[in-house]
Amino acid sequence: MRDYVIITDSTTDLTQEMIDELDIHVIPMEFTINDNNYLNYADGRDISFSDFYNMLRDKKSSTTALINTQRFIDIFEPYIKDNKDIIYICFSSSLSGTYNSSCIAVQTLLEKYPDRKIYSVDSLSASMGEGLLVYHAAHKKMEGFSIYEVRDWVLDNRLNICHWFTVDDLFHLKRGGRVSSTAAVVGSMLSIKPVMHTDINGKLTVVDKARGRKASLNALLKMMQETCINPEEQTIFISHGDCLEDAEFLAKNVKEKLNVKDIKMNYIGPVIGTHAGPGTVALFFLGTER
Repeated sequence: MRDYVIITDSTTDLTQEMIDELDIHVIPMEFTINDNNYLNYADGRDISFSDFYNMLRDKKSSTTALINTQRFIDIFEPYIKDNKDIIYICFSSSLSGTYNSSCIAVQTLLEKYPDRKIYSVDSLSASMGEGLLVYHAAHKKMEGFSIYEVRDWVLDNRLNICHWFTVDDLFHLKRGGRVSSTAAVVGSMLSIKPVMHTDINGKLTVVDKARGRKASLNALLKMMQETCINPEEQTIFISHGDCLEDAEFLAKNVKEKLNVKDIKMNYIGPVIGTHAGPGTVALFFLGTER
């Protein structure tokens, strides 16, 4: 059977070390801040994560861009010419047009290479939730799963990747249309922190509200306690918007309460961070349902 490669995008928020260990290709997505264009590399080579978040704190405006069809073709085709098939695991289609662009690229390449296997799979996930799905897919490949089996595993299990997160500044959500201006002003005055998740359609949804930072972090743990599958056997992911101390507080409580096998932590990259803002903390794990 022909060898294959797993490709994803930088919204997985995986560390460069993890990318190397998993032997995957990660496409850096584009963003613009303070009128300068950058690529969201896992190692922060274009701009460090801390510098990016400090610019947001200084009220600099940041915007993001999808991966267009031609860029996908340019990235996919060399693997095909190297006699490799492709499975691309994509950022949620409810949050970006990237998946649609990838599907057009796949169809274009299949017309040129009709005997090849090229799949684009909508993760319905974001940040290290998407990263956790890719992490498991890569391990399945290492275990000898075929490209069909990995594709089907991702499709069958993507809605078991639970995303729970809270933000520190409601105004970033307001700019993204996730909360109203009134809710942002009142919530900030009363120190109301939304508890959100990514739903079965891959959309961000407010599920609950907590009064104060610690309460919102504890709410993430509570959500995990309600749905997590065999936590002692799981590697779970935590990502953060330049607030390591809060992420470590959550990790400590998760370890104490659920005795998970391992916790991997990283920054929320600039593409997701543009919309979530500094102070975001997110928790990802395999659960019974989202």
